[in-house]
Amino acid sequence: MATMTMAGAINAGMRAAMERDPKVTLMGEDIGKLGGVFRVTDGLHKDFGDDRVMDSPLAESGIVGTAIGMAMRGYSPVIEIQFDGFIFPAYNQITTQLAKMHYRSRGMINLPVVIRVPFAGGIGAVEHHSESPESLFAHTAGLRAVSPASPQDAFDLIQQAIACPDPVMFFEPKARYWDKGEVDVERVPAQLASDGGVAAATAEMGRARVARQGKDVTLIAYGPTMRLALQAAEVASKEGKSVEVIDLRSISPMDSDTVVKSVKRTGRAVIVHEAPTNFGSGAELSSRITEQAFFHLHAPVLRVGGFSTPYPGAKFEHDYLPDVDRVLDAVDRVTRH
Repeated sequence: MATMTMAGAINAGMRAAMERDPKVTLMGEDIGKLGGVFRVTDGLHKDFGDDRVMDSPLAESGIVGTAIGMAMRGYSPVIEIQFDGFIFPAYNQITTQLAKMHYRSRGMINLPVVIRVPFAGGIGAVEHHSESPESLFAHTAGLRAVSPASPQDAFDLIQQAIACPDPVMFFEPKARYWDKGEVDVERVPAQLASDGGVAAATAEMGRARVARQGKDVTLIAYGPTMRLALQAAEVASKEGKSVEVIDLRSISPMDSDTVVKSVKRTGRAVIVHEAPTNFGSGAELSSRITEQAFFHLHAPVLRVGGFSTPYPGAKFEHDYLPDVDRVLDAVDRVTRH
């Protein structure tokens, strides 16, 4: 076991993947000698060199297009989009090429590309640096979308994503980069070294986990809002409410089985994410809960998220983001029934 920040855990996970497979390469703006804006790739250029840790031009569409070409030639590129709001110049490459090439080629072409996206708010950034675009990519068939909520999960998920034969959108909650936690640095390498390791790692990457057990309400979150969900559950427990917290981990594919099993037991559900609730991942999850657990529900499924406005300036972001009070208000509303 080792104590790491989430940024350090992602770095260690990429290092482990690069040591296992010489075809794993990194590419992005300022990720080389600088180590990236958030220093997530710090030290990797020094140890693996220019051929495997490549600084790119300021051209997101070009970065993704190059990664697609490299993947078609047998490489496993891991690319960084410097900030969430900068991903849109590459949106066409991601959704019309990367997501569809395997299907279009009838399975003859695999594109094992991982796109790392520092996303969400809470760091007091300027415009276009605190977006939550995950639902745009989760809606696109052919892409996986995952988001870690702890250093251990970051270490596990990045290696599982790199090993996965599908393209993966890897959404990193940048406000959580410096959260520290214990990391078992042997668990995933041992899994990948076993028979059927890649298949097992890919399956595990798509599973949600129960982060806290409870019996009155199921609270579902992922990535940047997991810490908030656990804080709200702790406050609710002091008010006599037992809240079960589920870390969704994979936004697409979505492990609705784990969620529905919990909701059938508690009879109530609240979903929390930073993205606007309109047409978001919470809406999809709410629909699945209603379809699969309708007769177990004691109250409507509620969502707590960002508002249907552009992300505000840093001075007002904490009025926009979900907080403990908003989550507890939703918990109170569903437990009145």
